[in-house]
Amino acid sequence: MNFSKLGIIIGREYRNKVQKKSFLIITFLAPVLFAAICILPSVIMMGTKEEAKVVGVIDRSGIVLPYLENNEVTRYIDLGVTPADSVKNNLSGYGVDILLTISEIDPATKSLSADSFSEKPLGMDSGALIESRINDAVEAWRIESYGIDGLEEIMSSVKSDISLRSYTIDKTGKETISESGVYMAISMILGMALYMFITMFSAMVMSSVIEEKSSRVVEVLVSSVKSTELMFGKIIGVALVALTQFFLWIVLTGVIVGVVGGIIGFDRFMGSDDPAAVVEMAGVSGDEVSSTLGIDLGTLTGAPADTALAASDSMDVAGPTGMDAILSTVRNLNFGQILIAFLFYFVFGYLLYASLFAAIGSAVENEGDSNQLQLPVTIPLLLGFFVALYAFKAPDSQLVFWFSMIPFTSPIVMLARIPFGVATWELAVSIAVLIFTFIACAWASAKIYKVGILMYGKKSTFKDLWKWIKQN
Repeated sequence: MNFSKLGIIIGREYRNKVQKKSFLIITFLAPVLFAAICILPSVIMMGTKEEAKVVGVIDRSGIVLPYLENNEVTRYIDLGVTPADSVKNNLSGYGVDILLTISEIDPATKSLSADSFSEKPLGMDSGALIESRINDAVEAWRIESYGIDGLEEIMSSVKSDISLRSYTIDKTGKETISESGVYMAISMILGMALYMFITMFSAMVMSSVIEEKSSRVVEVLVSSVKSTELMFGKIIGVALVALTQFFLWIVLTGVIVGVVGGIIGFDRFMGSDDPAAVVEMAGVSGDEVSSTLGIDLGTLTGAPADTALAASDSMDVAGPTGMDAILSTVRNLNFGQILIAFLFYFVFGYLLYASLFAAIGSAVENEGDSNQLQLPVTIPLLLGFFVALYAFKAPDSQLVFWFSMIPFTSPIVMLARIPFGVATWELAVSIAVLIFTFIACAWASAKIYKVGILMYGKKSTFKDLWKWIKQN
C-alpha cells in the first residue's frame, strides 16, 4: 500500500466532507440542540410556575381549613357557610379563582368528600397539593377520634425513613460512595452516543462510495490508486471528520451552556448542593412535596422533610446522601478510563462497521438497492443498542457479558458496562477480539470493494459478495 497516495485520498475525503454546507450546519446546530437539552428543563421549570390563585373554602367538616396554609401560589379565603351555588356562579364577584367545598364528615366511613370549581382546570401541582392537605386533615382527625393519648406521636415515632448508602471497595480497601443512578445515566448516554456515531459516520462512508460509483468518478480514481487505498483512505478520512465534529460538539456545547448559564443564573439550582432549592422556586413547602409527589427531601438533604428547605448543614454524620452522594460518585468516576475506552471503541467500532458499509456501497449503484445487504450489518448494531440500554440492570449478567465480547456489539455494550467496573482481562479480551475481527472484515471488504466498485448493471446478492471474497 502506497502511504503517500493514501494520505492524498484521506486529505481529499476530509476536505470534501468538512467543506460541505451540511457538515457546517450539523456541526454548529447540534451543540445548540445539546445545550438546549441541558438548559431547557430548568428554564421550563422556572417558566411554568403557576400564577397565584385565590381559593375560596366552604368547609362544612370544620377540620380541613386549618390545614390549608397560604403559599406563594395559593391563598385561601374562608367563605364560611355561604351557599356554594351562589359562589360557583359568581367566582369573580367573591374575589376567588377557585371554589373548594368540603362536605361534612361521614361517621360511618370516617371520611368526607371535596370538590373544586373553577373557570379553568386546576394545574396538576395545585390540585395535588390541595388534595394532600385535605388528606392530612382527615388523617389527623381519625387519629384524634381514637381517643388514645399520644397516638399521633406514637405513629410518627414508628415510621421509618432509612436510606441505603452504597459503597464500593477497591483492592486497597478504600471505600467510595456509589450512586447507581449516576452509573445508569452515564451507561445509557455512552451506549446511545456510540451507537449514533457509528451508524451516522459508517452510513456516510457508504453514501460516499455509492456517490462516486454512480457518477463514475471512481473509474478515474482507480486508474491512479489501488482500490484498497481508495477504500481505506475514504474510511480514515471520514473518521477524521467524525473526530473533528465530535471535538467541536464538545467545545461548542460547553461554551453555549456556560454562557447561557452565566446569563440566566443557571448555577443557582444546577450547582446547588441543596436540591430543595428547586422546590422553593415552585412556592411550596417540603412537606407538601414529600406527601404529594412522593419525593422525600430528607433523603436528598439528610434532614426531615419539614426542615429540608431551611437546613444548610443537612449532611448526616454517617455519610453522604442524595445530592452529596451523586456528586461524590461523579468525582470518583475514572473519567480517564472512560474517555480512553470511548475513543478506542469508537475508532475500532467505526472502522469495523465502516469497512462493511464501504463493501456494501461498492456492490450497489444506489442507496435503495443497499437495504437488503445492510440488514445483516445493522441487526447486530440494533441488538447492541438495546442491550446497552438495559445493561445497568445487570452489568455482569451472562447476556450483557457475552454481548460485550462479541465484536459486532462490544463497542456499544462494553462501553455501557465500564462505569460499573469491568475486569482488566475482560477489557483486554474484548479489545483483542474487536481488533482481529476488524482486520478480517477489512480484508474481506477490500476484496469485495475491488470487484464491486467497477461492477454495473446488475443487482449484487450475498452469493456474489462471497464469490468476490474467494477471488484472488
